[in-house]
Amino acid sequence: MHYFFEKTKAWYEKYDRPLSSLSLIGGFVFDALTLKRVDSLWENLWVVVHLVVVGAVIMLLNRDEEERVKGVNVAEGHFWLVNILQFFFGGLLSTFIVFYFRSTTLLSTWPFILVLVFAFWANESLKRHYARLVFQTGLFFLSLFAFSIFAVPVFVHKIGPLMFVLSGGVSLLVMFGFLFALRFISKAGFIKEGKWLYVVILGIFSIFNVLYFTNLIPPLPLSLKDAGVYHSIVRNDQGDYGVSYEDYGWKGFFKIYDDFHVVDSDTVYIYSSVFSPSKLDIEIVHNWQHYDEVNKTWSTVNKVYLPVVGGRADGFRTYSLGNGLESGKWRVNVETMNGNIIGRITFNLVYGGPALTLSQKTNH
Repeated sequence: MHYFFEKTKAWYEKYDRPLSSLSLIGGFVFDALTLKRVDSLWENLWVVVHLVVVGAVIMLLNRDEEERVKGVNVAEGHFWLVNILQFFFGGLLSTFIVFYFRSTTLLSTWPFILVLVFAFWANESLKRHYARLVFQTGLFFLSLFAFSIFAVPVFVHKIGPLMFVLSGGVSLLVMFGFLFALRFISKAGFIKEGKWLYVVILGIFSIFNVLYFTNLIPPLPLSLKDAGVYHSIVRNDQGDYGVSYEDYGWKGFFKIYDDFHVVDSDTVYIYSSVFSPSKLDIEIVHNWQHYDEVNKTWSTVNKVYLPVVGGRADGFRTYSLGNGLESGKWRVNVETMNGNIIGRITFNLVYGGPALTLSQKTNH
């Protein structure tokens, strides 16, 4: 058996980089295709199991470190524990990137997504740092906090600043309980890095709070399932929405502001389908903003408050409309009542032009 493990270890070390990269890409694609609802019991259980495994492996790694200080050889076990820890951290971080990326527009919350991507990269590229307790616990607390941000609102059925503060409190409570237990397992580690553990944890806690209260954290557990700007919206007998729009085909993917042609009497419709977990009924805002070409600023023209009923997998569908709008660039932010951006619809309003041939589709 020892020979088998030694051969497996040698083979894994030889192909460590391609295997790690393949696992990283495969895990991310798997999460993107399979993770559906942020309020799903099984998907939250998936995250909890990963957190428990990560916590247990950190305990075992630092127990081994304590044994090493006493002169005990634990090299073989250490090798496999490091790789298990990296694998499960990768699973956690790819899950968070998928969930948070779906929850908002990248342009409005890119700093927080960048934090998660950096942590994802660090987990892949800084493997040698797994020997350091401060690196392990830093990634662990970041994962705990990122999970609590959407798990607490799902459990309590409320969102807002109070829920974020509660999420932070729960994360700190769990983390300090974990460190209290870890201290008895790895006295040497705490003596060596103890003060830095708390510096890193409080640093991550502060960064998350600054990002949240400047509206730079995606508003999970909410997410924008569908949105668009249309010339007409009609609800049919089946409860679906028939819409008409200007179809730019593949060229539309390369334009931030598609031209939206109108005449004086035309109405502009903004449609959004927002997912909210079951029992979490809220109000959202369609914040209509026009770009001032002279002053180079966006100004709010109108805010429309719309109800969202939680639980529908494809999101709760609603829309707002505008008449007599100025020509030029427009954006409509789909926001929470606290100003967190769930999504954004952009268009360039053009009066006149050639006769339009509008396409039709049904939003279910």
